[in-house]
Amino acid sequence: MALSYKARRRWALVILLIGLPAYVVAAVTLVGLIERPSVLVELAIYVGLGFLWALPFRFIFRGIGQPDPDAPAQRED
Repeated sequence: MALSYKARRRWALVILLIGLPAYVVAAVTLVGLIERPSVLVELAIYVGLGFLWALPFRFIFRGIGQPDPDAPAQRED
């Protein structure tokens, strides 16, 4: 079942306002559990984790910046 445009916009907002900060805290905690790696290794870990968080949510964010495709067409007078 596909989500409507409005539902995807709402879920995107929830993910960005609640999910992303929670993911950042989890990522920092995860890296803090291991012994301090070199700067390049730590950067690679954060870049990898930063990329991985978005993979499951691609379908929600796709097309969010575009006009609502389900909205009736507006007449240009």
